[in-house]
Amino acid sequence: MSPTPSAPPAPLHLAVALDGTGWHPASWRDPAARPRDLFTAGHWADLVVEAERGLLDFVTFEDGLGPQSSHFLDPDDRTDQVRGRLDAVLVAARVAPLTSRIGLVPTVVATHTEPFHLSKAIATLDYVSRGRAGLRVQITARPNEAAHFGRRTIDRIDAYDSPAAQGVVTDLFDEAADYVEVVRRLWDSWEDDAEIRDARTGRFIDRDKLHYIDFQGRRFSVKGPSITPRPPQGQPPVTALAHQTVPYRLVARQADIGYVTPHDAEQARAVVAEIRAEQSAAGRSGQPLHVFADLVVLLDDDARTARTRLDRLDALAGEPYTSDARVFAGTPAQLADLLIELRRTGLTGFRLRPAVLGHDLPAITRRLVPELQRRGAFRRAYEADTLRGLLGLARPANRYAA
Repeated sequence: MSPTPSAPPAPLHLAVALDGTGWHPASWRDPAARPRDLFTAGHWADLVVEAERGLLDFVTFEDGLGPQSSHFLDPDDRTDQVRGRLDAVLVAARVAPLTSRIGLVPTVVATHTEPFHLSKAIATLDYVSRGRAGLRVQITARPNEAAHFGRRTIDRIDAYDSPAAQGVVTDLFDEAADYVEVVRRLWDSWEDDAEIRDARTGRFIDRDKLHYIDFQGRRFSVKGPSITPRPPQGQPPVTALAHQTVPYRLVARQADIGYVTPHDAEQARAVVAEIRAEQSAAGRSGQPLHVFADLVVLLDDDARTARTRLDRLDALAGEPYTSDARVFAGTPAQLADLLIELRRTGLTGFRLRPAVLGHDLPAITRRLVPELQRRGAFRRAYEADTLRGLLGLARPANRYAA
């Protein structure tokens, strides 16, 4: 008797992280970059349309509460790197009508901002995009950014691994978990059929289907309900970047996707196992949770050309480029080999960070994607109209509905 053939592995999920002109600090000086267009709608529209051309699941938009810096926790005085950003949520809303299938995931800093405002902003984006909004939540421990708001101070962290620093970071991530919980409850504070819109009877809304969320936490006390009806997806996907146990817990407790930064298969396997253990400890073991690996990519048809291009960018920057994520410089076929190898560790997708957006994003969409398609590892057409659908996530029931 011949053995029963095993089911083919699920196709990869692919996302792209958009930041400035690219993730290499000298990317703006590359001939393929468009630094003069950086603060125009056209720059971002072109990038997202290109990503949709490649059938990618979604794009993320970076953001922050202070100018970019070459230092981890302090501002710098450099003038040779891109500084300044447009608001990520507003950029996503601007490009939404120009696309039809790709997910749009802006970054929002939970520290210092209000979950009520954010909940209606992302709900609005979900309406504007017709069900393609997501959210990437992050924290900030930078004292200079706390000074922009004046509501509290954050002591400067000198030794990141010290007990005092870990206490500060743990508190900020616990706050972010509460933040996401408030946002999720506010999304559910309107039942799906709360709006009646019956002109004949004069009833626009069923007030019994709007709910107080009554959240009480260390940082937030939020009554609700929202002013925006429940988003088309019910719950737009929540995502977060995580590098160690404390942020892994945020991913396990509140996220639909966690981005991680392993540098090899062994490390990827260990990270996935830790997140799954934290997910079980949080009581979410039966719920879907994607784990994506982040990689910085430089892609060319010849591996030597890609490495030479990285060397040239490093020379322009005046120092070798380092990243929290693995830096890959090679061919699309070599990257496809790596992604398929890493998928065996339990990862369900990848968020690629193009070193130079003008060069490496088209290389992803026009070279890497066809290579993965030839191997049966990536979609050939969009199979859903919503971001949750693309990710294989069911639309959740409303927690407040009877």
